[in-house]
Amino acid sequence: MLKIKMQTPIVEMDGDEMTRILWAKIKQELIVPFVELNTEYYDLGLENRDRTDDQVTVQAAEAIKRLKVGVKCATITPNDQRMEEYHLKKMWRSPNGTIRAILDGTVFRTPIVCPGIHSYIPSWTQPITVARHSYGDLYKDTEFRIDEPGKAELVFTGVDGEILRQTIYDFEGTGVLQGCFNKDSSIRNFARSCFEYALSEKKDLWFSAKDTIMKKYDGLFKKTFQELYDTEYKARFEALGITYFYTLIDDAVARVVRSHGGMIWALKNYDGDVMSDMISSAFGSLAMMTSVLVSADGCFEYEAAHGTVTRHYYRHLKGEKTSTNPVATLFAWTGALKKRGELDGNEALTAFGAALEKATMDTIQAGVVTGDLALLMDPKPQAVDTDGFLAAIRARLEKALA
Repeated sequence: MLKIKMQTPIVEMDGDEMTRILWAKIKQELIVPFVELNTEYYDLGLENRDRTDDQVTVQAAEAIKRLKVGVKCATITPNDQRMEEYHLKKMWRSPNGTIRAILDGTVFRTPIVCPGIHSYIPSWTQPITVARHSYGDLYKDTEFRIDEPGKAELVFTGVDGEILRQTIYDFEGTGVLQGCFNKDSSIRNFARSCFEYALSEKKDLWFSAKDTIMKKYDGLFKKTFQELYDTEYKARFEALGITYFYTLIDDAVARVVRSHGGMIWALKNYDGDVMSDMISSAFGSLAMMTSVLVSADGCFEYEAAHGTVTRHYYRHLKGEKTSTNPVATLFAWTGALKKRGELDGNEALTAFGAALEKATMDTIQAGVVTGDLALLMDPKPQAVDTDGFLAAIRARLEKALA
C-alpha cells in the first residue's frame, strides 16, 4: 500500500505519563503504516518544559499560529506533589492555558457517542457540545498568600496616569487573594466563534454565566453575546430555525440535565473546564470526547480532553498491562489529520482520518472495548487491554482501506 503524503506539517506536541505511551502506540500502529506523517515536533513533557523554562510551550503555540493545525497530548499541570516528584525549578502554569492564551480562541468539546454505550442520563439522546472560552479568567490569574492583617486593593493605572482604586477586603488576619482579567476583544472573538459554530452545526446556542453576582465581569460577556446576536446573527439563526438565549449558570445546569441534549453550551473558561468533564463522564467516559481549540484567525489545535491517566502509568511502570481508553487521543490525531487535509485540499488524508474514526467506532460496536467502556455496555463484554484494542482497530482499518 502506498502511504498517503502530507504537503504541510502539523504541530505535534508530546505529553506526559500514560497518554505519552498511548501517543506513541497510536502513531506506530494506526498512522505511520498508512501516512507519510509530516509533523513539527515539540516535547511538552514536564521534564522538558522544566528544562526549557517552559519556552517549548510558547514555541509550540507560535508554530500552530504559523502552520494553522496542531495536535496535543495530555500534559501535567504541576502542583506541590509534582514539584517534589519531578524536582522542578518552579510550579509551571498549565501548558494548555499558555497555548490558549497565545491563540486566543474557543475550545469546542463534544462527546463521542457510540451505539451501545449508555449515557448515565437516559434523556440525553444527542451529544452536548461545550464551547469554552480559552483566554484569561482563572488560568491567567495572579495570587497572593496573605500572612498578616492589611488592606487588599484593586488598582488600575491608565496610560494617562489616572488611577482607579477600590478596596477588596480589609484583612483582620491571614488569607488568600486572587485577581483575574479578560479583554473586550477576546470576549467578542469568543462570542463570534460560538455563533458561527452554531450556524455551521445548525444547533441551538446557550450561553450562561453569573452576571447577578459578577455584574461587571460576567455582565460584559452577557452584553457582548446579546449585542452580536441582535446586530449580526438573529436573522441567520431564525432562517435556520435555531435559537440563542442566555440564562444564569445554575439555571442552565438544571435545564441541561432535563434536556435531550443536542445544543451548544457556551461557558467561560473555568466553567467550561468543569462542565465539559461532567458532560463527558455522564455520556460515558472522559476518554470519549473530542476537543478542538479554534482561534479567530483560523488556527486549530486538537487534544484529548482528559488528564494523563496517572494511575495506569504507575501500573505500566511496574510492567503491568493496562486497559486504558485511547479514543480521545486517537480522535485528536484524526481531527488534526482531517483538518490538515481539508486546508491543503488533500482528500486522501481527510478520508483516512474519517476511515480511522469509523474503524474505531465499529470496533467498539463489535464489543471489543477497554475496561471503562465495558462497564457501560449491556450485556457487558470482556474488556481487552490497550494493545488488543488498538490491534482490533488496525485490523478493521486495513480491511476498510483495502
